[in-house]
Amino acid sequence: MSSEPAPLLVLDLTGTFAFGLNGALTAVRAARLDVVGVVVLGMITALGGGFIRDVLIDSLPPATLRDWRYYTLAAVGGLIAFALSRHLRRIGTAIVVLDAIGLSAFAVIGAIKALDSGLGVAPSVLLGVVTAVGGGTIRDVLVGRIPSVLHSGLYAIPALVAAAMTVAAVEWGFYGPPAALGAATACFLIRVLGLHYGLNAPEPLETRGGSGDPHPRKEPS
Repeated sequence: MSSEPAPLLVLDLTGTFAFGLNGALTAVRAARLDVVGVVVLGMITALGGGFIRDVLIDSLPPATLRDWRYYTLAAVGGLIAFALSRHLRRIGTAIVVLDAIGLSAFAVIGAIKALDSGLGVAPSVLLGVVTAVGGGTIRDVLVGRIPSVLHSGLYAIPALVAAAMTVAAVEWGFYGPPAALGAATACFLIRVLGLHYGLNAPEPLETRGGSGDPHPRKEPS
Protein backbone atom coordinates (compact mmCIF):
# COMPACT_ATOMS: atom_id res chain seq x y z
CA MET A 1 0.00 0.00 0.00
CA SER A 2 1.09 3.57 -0.65
CA SER A 3 2.84 5.45 2.17
CA GLU A 4 1.99 8.90 0.75
CA PRO A 5 0.44 11.50 3.07
CA ALA A 6 -3.35 11.30 2.93
CA PRO A 7 -3.92 14.54 0.91
CA LEU A 8 -1.37 13.51 -1.71
CA LEU A 9 -2.79 10.00 -1.88
CA VAL A 10 -6.28 11.39 -2.46
CA LEU A 11 -4.92 13.66 -5.21
CA ASP A 12 -3.07 10.74 -6.80
CA LEU A 13 -6.06 8.39 -6.71
CA THR A 14 -8.37 11.13 -8.01
CA GLY A 15 -6.06 11.69 -10.97
CA THR A 16 -5.91 7.95 -11.62
CA PHE A 17 -9.69 7.60 -11.70
CA ALA A 18 -10.16 10.75 -13.80
CA PHE A 19 -7.58 9.66 -16.36
CA GLY A 20 -9.06 6.14 -16.45
CA LEU A 21 -12.43 7.62 -17.36
CA ASN A 22 -11.01 10.19 -19.73
CA GLY A 23 -8.72 7.76 -21.52
CA ALA A 24 -11.49 5.24 -22.08
CA LEU A 25 -13.96 7.90 -23.26
CA THR A 26 -11.36 9.28 -25.64
CA ALA A 27 -10.72 5.77 -26.94
CA VAL A 28 -14.43 5.28 -27.57
CA ARG A 29 -14.58 8.53 -29.51
CA ALA A 30 -11.43 7.89 -31.54
CA ALA A 31 -11.74 4.18 -32.35
CA ARG A 32 -14.27 1.36 -32.54
CA LEU A 33 -13.15 -0.87 -29.69
CA ASP A 34 -14.78 -3.58 -27.61
CA VAL A 35 -15.00 -3.46 -23.82
CA VAL A 36 -11.52 -4.94 -23.40
CA GLY A 37 -9.94 -2.35 -25.67
CA VAL A 38 -11.76 0.53 -23.97
CA VAL A 39 -10.76 -0.57 -20.46
CA VAL A 40 -7.15 -1.29 -21.48
CA LEU A 41 -6.75 2.16 -23.02
CA GLY A 42 -8.32 3.75 -19.96
CA MET A 43 -5.82 1.93 -17.74
CA ILE A 44 -2.91 2.87 -19.99
CA THR A 45 -3.92 6.53 -19.80
CA ALA A 46 -4.27 6.39 -16.02
CA LEU A 47 -1.14 4.37 -15.24
CA GLY A 48 1.27 5.01 -18.12
CA GLY A 49 2.76 8.28 -16.91
CA GLY A 50 3.42 6.85 -13.44
CA PHE A 51 5.04 3.77 -14.96
CA ILE A 52 7.43 5.91 -16.99
CA ARG A 53 8.28 8.08 -13.97
CA ASP A 54 8.91 5.14 -11.63
CA VAL A 55 11.12 3.37 -14.16
CA LEU A 56 13.18 6.53 -14.66
CA ILE A 57 13.68 7.09 -10.92
CA ASP A 58 14.30 3.38 -10.34
CA SER A 59 11.30 2.96 -8.06
CA LEU A 60 10.43 -0.63 -8.91
CA PRO A 61 8.04 -2.26 -9.08
CA PRO A 62 6.00 0.84 -9.98
CA ALA A 63 3.69 2.22 -7.30
CA THR A 64 0.65 1.48 -9.46
CA LEU A 65 1.45 -2.23 -9.24
CA ARG A 66 2.21 -2.26 -5.52
CA ASP A 67 -1.11 -0.68 -4.52
CA TRP A 68 -4.29 -2.36 -5.80
CA ARG A 69 -6.25 0.88 -5.56
CA TYR A 70 -4.51 2.40 -8.56
CA TYR A 71 -5.18 -0.27 -11.14
CA THR A 72 -8.63 -0.96 -9.68
CA LEU A 73 -9.69 2.68 -10.00
CA ALA A 74 -8.25 2.83 -13.52
CA ALA A 75 -10.20 -0.28 -14.53
CA VAL A 76 -13.42 0.92 -12.90
CA GLY A 77 -13.05 4.24 -14.71
CA GLY A 78 -12.70 2.36 -18.00
CA LEU A 79 -15.79 0.26 -17.32
CA ILE A 80 -17.86 3.34 -16.41
CA ALA A 81 -16.72 5.01 -19.61
CA PHE A 82 -17.74 1.98 -21.65
CA ALA A 83 -21.17 2.03 -20.04
CA LEU A 84 -21.55 5.75 -20.81
CA SER A 85 -20.25 5.49 -24.37
CA ARG A 86 -23.75 5.67 -25.89
CA HIS A 87 -24.10 9.11 -24.36
CA LEU A 88 -20.70 10.29 -25.61
CA ARG A 89 -22.03 13.34 -27.44
CA ARG A 90 -23.64 14.59 -24.25
CA ILE A 91 -20.55 14.25 -22.09
CA GLY A 92 -17.96 16.04 -24.19
CA THR A 93 -17.47 18.63 -21.45
CA ALA A 94 -16.95 15.86 -18.90
CA ILE A 95 -14.13 14.42 -21.01
CA VAL A 96 -12.35 17.78 -21.02
CA VAL A 97 -12.83 18.30 -17.28
CA LEU A 98 -11.61 14.81 -16.43
CA ASP A 99 -8.55 15.28 -18.59
CA ALA A 100 -7.74 18.56 -16.84
CA ILE A 101 -8.19 16.97 -13.40
CA GLY A 102 -5.88 14.06 -14.24
CA LEU A 103 -3.31 16.37 -15.81
CA SER A 104 -3.29 18.62 -12.74
CA ALA A 105 -3.04 15.85 -10.17
CA PHE A 106 -0.29 13.93 -11.92
CA ALA A 107 1.87 16.99 -12.59
CA VAL A 108 2.00 17.69 -8.85
CA ILE A 109 2.45 14.06 -7.77
CA GLY A 110 5.11 13.41 -10.41
CA ALA A 111 7.18 16.39 -9.32
CA ILE A 112 6.94 15.43 -5.64
CA LYS A 113 7.96 11.82 -6.26
CA ALA A 114 10.89 12.94 -8.40
CA LEU A 115 12.10 15.26 -5.61
CA ASP A 116 11.67 12.49 -3.05
CA SER A 117 13.89 10.26 -5.18
CA GLY A 118 16.73 12.78 -4.88
CA LEU A 119 16.51 14.48 -8.27
CA GLY A 120 17.22 18.18 -8.68
CA VAL A 121 14.88 21.00 -9.58
CA ALA A 122 14.87 20.78 -13.39
CA PRO A 123 14.62 16.96 -13.61
CA SER A 124 11.80 16.98 -11.06
CA VAL A 125 9.82 19.54 -13.06
CA LEU A 126 10.41 17.50 -16.20
CA LEU A 127 9.23 14.28 -14.57
CA GLY A 128 6.15 16.06 -13.29
CA VAL A 129 5.27 16.88 -16.89
CA VAL A 130 6.11 13.35 -18.07
CA THR A 131 3.88 11.86 -15.38
CA ALA A 132 1.01 14.14 -16.46
CA VAL A 133 1.21 13.60 -20.22
CA GLY A 134 2.82 10.16 -20.53
CA GLY A 135 -0.28 7.99 -20.30
CA GLY A 136 -2.31 10.14 -22.70
CA THR A 137 0.56 10.15 -25.17
CA ILE A 138 0.73 6.35 -25.20
CA ARG A 139 -3.06 6.18 -25.61
CA ASP A 140 -3.06 8.59 -28.55
CA VAL A 141 -0.32 6.64 -30.32
CA LEU A 142 -2.25 3.40 -29.88
CA VAL A 143 -5.43 4.85 -31.44
CA GLY A 144 -3.49 6.48 -34.28
CA ARG A 145 -3.75 10.13 -33.23
CA ILE A 146 -1.11 12.81 -32.95
CA PRO A 147 -0.52 13.05 -29.17
CA SER A 148 -2.13 16.09 -27.58
CA VAL A 149 1.18 17.11 -26.03
CA LEU A 150 2.63 17.66 -29.52
CA HIS A 151 -0.08 19.88 -30.98
CA SER A 152 -1.94 21.40 -28.04
CA GLY A 153 0.33 24.01 -26.48
CA LEU A 154 -1.91 24.46 -23.48
CA TYR A 155 -1.58 20.80 -22.51
CA ALA A 156 2.05 20.42 -21.57
CA ILE A 157 2.32 24.08 -20.50
CA PRO A 158 -0.25 23.81 -17.65
CA ALA A 159 1.49 20.64 -16.43
CA LEU A 160 4.81 22.48 -16.55
CA VAL A 161 3.36 25.35 -14.50
CA ALA A 162 1.98 22.98 -11.85
CA ALA A 163 5.20 20.98 -11.62
CA ALA A 164 7.29 24.16 -11.37
CA MET A 165 5.03 25.60 -8.65
CA THR A 166 5.28 22.35 -6.70
CA VAL A 167 9.05 22.18 -6.92
CA ALA A 168 9.36 25.87 -6.01
CA ALA A 169 7.16 25.36 -2.93
CA VAL A 170 9.35 22.49 -1.77
CA GLU A 171 12.59 24.36 -2.41
CA TRP A 172 11.32 27.46 -0.58
CA GLY A 173 10.14 25.43 2.39
CA PHE A 174 6.39 26.00 2.35
CA TYR A 175 5.13 22.90 0.58
CA GLY A 176 2.01 21.25 2.01
CA PRO A 177 -1.55 20.32 0.99
CA PRO A 178 -2.55 23.97 0.28
CA ALA A 179 0.48 24.42 -2.01
CA ALA A 180 -0.25 21.13 -3.79
CA LEU A 181 -3.89 22.09 -4.28
CA GLY A 182 -2.87 25.55 -5.49
CA ALA A 183 -0.50 24.10 -8.10
CA ALA A 184 -3.12 21.60 -9.28
CA THR A 185 -5.75 24.34 -9.46
CA ALA A 186 -3.47 26.55 -11.54
CA CYS A 187 -2.91 23.71 -14.01
CA PHE A 188 -6.64 22.96 -14.19
CA LEU A 189 -7.61 26.59 -14.82
CA ILE A 190 -4.98 27.17 -17.48
CA ARG A 191 -6.01 24.02 -19.33
CA VAL A 192 -9.76 24.66 -19.16
CA LEU A 193 -9.53 28.37 -19.97
CA GLY A 194 -7.15 27.62 -22.84
CA LEU A 195 -9.67 25.22 -24.34
CA HIS A 196 -12.61 27.54 -23.72
CA TYR A 197 -10.96 30.51 -25.42
CA GLY A 198 -9.10 28.53 -28.07
CA LEU A 199 -5.68 29.56 -26.79
CA ASN A 200 -2.57 27.79 -27.93
CA ALA A 201 1.18 28.11 -28.07
CA PRO A 202 2.74 29.78 -31.14
CA GLU A 203 2.80 27.60 -34.24
CA PRO A 204 5.03 27.68 -37.32
CA LEU A 205 3.74 30.13 -39.93
CA GLU A 206 3.05 27.42 -42.50
CA THR A 207 0.45 25.82 -40.20
CA ARG A 208 -1.62 28.97 -39.60
CA GLY A 209 -4.02 28.65 -42.48
CA GLY A 210 -1.39 29.56 -45.04
CA SER A 211 1.92 28.41 -46.39
CA GLY A 212 3.92 31.10 -44.63
CA ASP A 213 5.79 31.60 -47.91
CA PRO A 214 5.12 34.95 -49.65
CA HIS A 215 5.88 33.28 -52.98
CA PRO A 216 4.58 29.72 -52.72
CA ARG A 217 5.56 27.35 -55.46
CA LYS A 218 2.78 25.72 -57.43
CA GLU A 219 2.59 21.99 -57.06
CA PRO A 220 2.35 20.01 -60.29
CA SER A 221 -1.17 18.92 -61.09
